[in-house]
Amino acid sequence: MPHYPLRLEAHLDGEPNRWLWLVKWFLLIPHFVILFFLWVAFIVLTVVAGFAILFTGRYPRSIFDFNVGVMRWSWRVGFYGISAFGTDRYPPFSLDPDASYPADLEVDYPEHLSRGLVLVKWWLLAIPQYIVVGILAGGWGFGLAGWRTTSGSGLIAVLAIISAVILAVTRRYPTQLFDFLIGLNRWCFRVLAYAALMRDEYPPFRLDTGGDEPEGPSAFGPFSAPPGGTTPAVG
Repeated sequence: MPHYPLRLEAHLDGEPNRWLWLVKWFLLIPHFVILFFLWVAFIVLTVVAGFAILFTGRYPRSIFDFNVGVMRWSWRVGFYGISAFGTDRYPPFSLDPDASYPADLEVDYPEHLSRGLVLVKWWLLAIPQYIVVGILAGGWGFGLAGWRTTSGSGLIAVLAIISAVILAVTRRYPTQLFDFLIGLNRWCFRVLAYAALMRDEYPPFRLDTGGDEPEGPSAFGPFSAPPGGTTPAVG
């Protein structure tokens, strides 16, 4: 199975609280405010990077690292909130990787990108993927407050709420549904990386479910549960 150069990983952090999910949207307000400005910067810098690719064939590394950081921050917020309700650990206010947090994201830096593709891949070639993401994430999947999976629309949000209701009733998170949710989020972020000009590889029309990427060990090293916490087996 070919490896896609974006790695999104997540692990259930013990059993989340049965009722905390009802107020997580409120607790995340500081993150939403910051993400609004980060995504404005993301969009502006993506345009800058597009011109750089057009003339040099390279994505400026500093812009690339910043934009990956914004995606990573958004994924952690989504994992805590409406994208999965997968942890009760509050997301860090950081763009940097954090192996101790149960959700993370990385994109391989490309040494060279096609100058011609930069003109068409983000709008024309990506249209079929936008249709899928529109169903999964709601709307077109993008928003100035971050990836729309943090805002409560689309199939992902509906399934996350169903998972939270099951958790409230049974005291156990449905792990098979968790795997499915992570796969849907992984699909959306692959499309985002392609649309943001970070990679030339077309996102596969393939649902890779589960907290770990489908090939090989974790790209972030072994997940470390917090003191006193456990990571349940998924099955």
